[in-house]
Amino acid sequence: MATVAFQAARITERTMSVTWAVLRQDDDGAAFERTDFADRSMQVWGVFGAGATLLIEGTNDPATGNWQTLTDPQGVAVSLTAARIEQVQEVTRYIRPRVVGGDGTTALTVIMLARG
Repeated sequence: MATVAFQAARITERTMSVTWAVLRQDDDGAAFERTDFADRSMQVWGVFGAGATLLIEGTNDPATGNWQTLTDPQGVAVSLTAARIEQVQEVTRYIRPRVVGGDGTTALTVIMLARG
């Protein structure tokens, strides 16, 4: 398991994109901290190796390791097993993607679009 760094880029004064590339079997993304972006969507694509699930997690206190799976506007956990775009409902101090399971072929890229 590795922690994958992100690349952040400002798009406009009120929007930015954050990219985690490439997440492999059981990797997590480095925590992104930004509380002024309340509107966020996550896009994932790549190879979901056998049994791979991508979770979008958030916390207000990463020191405790108390990360929780965030939900979409319908209250369903953002737990992805195929490429797609999903809006994130909760606004947490920190957000990250995390791969659970997978195999040697797992290679996922996640881009978050955040808007204030």
